[in-house]
Amino acid sequence: MGEKKGKEIQGETDEELKPVDYVNPLVGSLTYGNTFPGPTMPFGMVQPSPDTDTGGFFENITRTSGYYYTSDSIIGFSHTHLSGTGCADYGDILFMPTKGEVQTEPGTADDSDSGYRSRFSHENEVAKAGYYSVLLDDYDIQAELTATARVGIHRYTFPQGSDSHILIDLNHGLKYLGFGSTVNSGITIVNDRTIQGYRNSSGWVPYRAVYFVAEFSKPSASSGTWNMGQQFPGVPMQIGKEIGAFLNFDTSANEQIVAKVGISFVSIEGARKNLEAEASGWDFDGYKEKAHGAWNEQLKKIEIFGGTEDQRKTFYTALYHTMIAPNTFSDVDGSYLGVDWQVRNSDRVQYTLFSLWDTFRATHPLYTIIDPERDADIIQSMVNIYNDGGGLAAGRLPRWFLSNSETNCMTGTHADSVIADAYVKGITNFDTQAAYEGMWKNAMIPGPNPVANTGYVRDEGRYRLAEYVALGYVAADTLPIYIDPHTPQGIVFWFTNQATSRALEYAYDDFCVAQMAKALDKTNDYDTFMTRSKNYANLFDPETQFMRGKSMTGTWVNPTDFDPTKAYMYYTEGNAWQWTWFVPHDVYGLVDLFGGKEKFIEKLDSLFVQPPGAMGGVAAIDLSTLIGQYAHANEPCHHVLYMYDFVGQPWKTQERVRQVMGELYGPGPDGLCGNDDCGQMSAWYVLSAMGFYQVCPGNPVYAIGSPIFDKVVIHLDNGNDFTIEAKNNSAENKYIQSAEINGSPLEAPIIKHTDITSGAHIIFEMGSVPNKNWGTKEYVSGE
Repeated sequence: MGEKKGKEIQGETDEELKPVDYVNPLVGSLTYGNTFPGPTMPFGMVQPSPDTDTGGFFENITRTSGYYYTSDSIIGFSHTHLSGTGCADYGDILFMPTKGEVQTEPGTADDSDSGYRSRFSHENEVAKAGYYSVLLDDYDIQAELTATARVGIHRYTFPQGSDSHILIDLNHGLKYLGFGSTVNSGITIVNDRTIQGYRNSSGWVPYRAVYFVAEFSKPSASSGTWNMGQQFPGVPMQIGKEIGAFLNFDTSANEQIVAKVGISFVSIEGARKNLEAEASGWDFDGYKEKAHGAWNEQLKKIEIFGGTEDQRKTFYTALYHTMIAPNTFSDVDGSYLGVDWQVRNSDRVQYTLFSLWDTFRATHPLYTIIDPERDADIIQSMVNIYNDGGGLAAGRLPRWFLSNSETNCMTGTHADSVIADAYVKGITNFDTQAAYEGMWKNAMIPGPNPVANTGYVRDEGRYRLAEYVALGYVAADTLPIYIDPHTPQGIVFWFTNQATSRALEYAYDDFCVAQMAKALDKTNDYDTFMTRSKNYANLFDPETQFMRGKSMTGTWVNPTDFDPTKAYMYYTEGNAWQWTWFVPHDVYGLVDLFGGKEKFIEKLDSLFVQPPGAMGGVAAIDLSTLIGQYAHANEPCHHVLYMYDFVGQPWKTQERVRQVMGELYGPGPDGLCGNDDCGQMSAWYVLSAMGFYQVCPGNPVYAIGSPIFDKVVIHLDNGNDFTIEAKNNSAENKYIQSAEINGSPLEAPIIKHTDITSGAHIIFEMGSVPNKNWGTKEYVSGE
């Protein structure tokens, strides 16, 4: 880190801190961050973590990770968790150490004594990268967690007594919008030190399976199972929905019992192999240190100097959160469950959990810088999903992918963006032909009809693609009815057509397909998709100067009562103020629609000073944190602050970026203003804190912002170091006065990806007053 520690952080002594020491996994566990505090390995399969809630219909929105900071009781510790998502799932294979009478129901948050859950206090809770500890007050049991990539490891310190227990509840799970449940499970007590089983559930995806094998450092004195609340002492096996097992122990004061839980999405045998390969011993502290070290190896790829302690905590916690998902999905032997439900095998790690509507914006661009080899593996995983599903005949690249299934959540086909961005940056170590075929299919071949097909596939591929191609937009005056199988009796749940947002995203995705086509010398495809990438202009209303909903006949929807602050059904989780700017691939074309730079700037300025208005409609609940109408709490706005760089006023980017970093991020549980969305909210901070951001993934250039650290060094995989220095930097000195790159003046507020990979050295001179003469040069591609 280049500096000494000024005060204790989570028990460290007075010595030089490592990047991992600044991580606080509790960041985002309050408000809408939806993060979890438990340990995991970088991109690991398992995430053992405390669950305080399972979620209901509305409260689920802030409890999708299973943990919410204001809760005062813990149900137990399950092994799979989503990080920062807007909907819930997972929460599989719950363990809970208890004392006293065996109970088979968890009880309620309002009445902890009604079940096996336990009260706890944050004063007795520790969360670090790779480690979690808490005192369960009701039982006086200390619970500690760590993990390998595929094994959750528990250590419980019991008080003295002959009534100590470890419960395994297979009915527990985190519920999708309050719905979802265990479909069927099985559990077997193999012997007094081994339990194995599986859990099949329905939730965000209609069906998935998780398998486990658990071993214990001490043999149980006795054991039993339960089914539908009825206990069966001595009975070693159960099959059903509401089942579980209990192990009974006679413990001395402060006796520690270690439990190792191998997880697999393929089979019990796969879980056993994972356990044997990654956790053959019983040294909990050794596993804890390995996890701690693995995280530090990842985090130290970016070295920061200066800044405040809070900024360093916020930065490294954000970087940590970008490395939780995607998750490892394949077992140690390469086996994984394909989208076709066949067991497949890969010589590369197969990943799952792709929140691509979010992560294409900053998370994957960050990977192209600090972890390009893994980014290639992640893309190959997407291609495997396409191939396993049938390729051109029946396969699709993922959009919002969970376990081995597509949720078809959100809009756009942003695998196109992730693949194209990597390829144009020279990351080509994946099946490029199959990848392009999948991108081409997204853009050219419609998916199944979501009304006629009442199975789980609702809008696979680009929904209403034929309409988009024929009209140049998606009509906003139709209201599709989705029969959602996730909900009881398949009730109609999805009401929004999201037409305007879809069309804007399709135009951007067309641009990305075009870039890939150009790189592969597919000239005709390039011309076709570049022409279609201009379709955004069909939705721009020159009178109101907003992107609006247009009818099938070409007239504006809401012709007399249009309110740009309202979240109409044709916008995705936002309104006209937030979606008008989604033309990242053609900023100058958007400027022309406004009538030139002056009018564009005037409109962009007004975004930040508008009154909130009555959002209503289908606005995402995390749009509550607004700066005017700028909604950083949701992803469509994330590039907007940097658009000033393209119209000659970069000092406004510098000012607004510093405002967002200072006001909407922090080092505590409330340190995220919206869903972290598998690392996207955090990735925005990581890039912005270093001083740059990629406005248009697929175009390998980055817009310059305002770095908050005196110096940043990115240690690249190719052996080069990319360095950014900000001289005379402070909270007040946020404006760039001048800049140079490798000793030469940097006149445009843009850097290229090749500047980064070649190990360039950028120096900014900072000041407290905007220099309106710096950065006004327009960037020309190829310079």
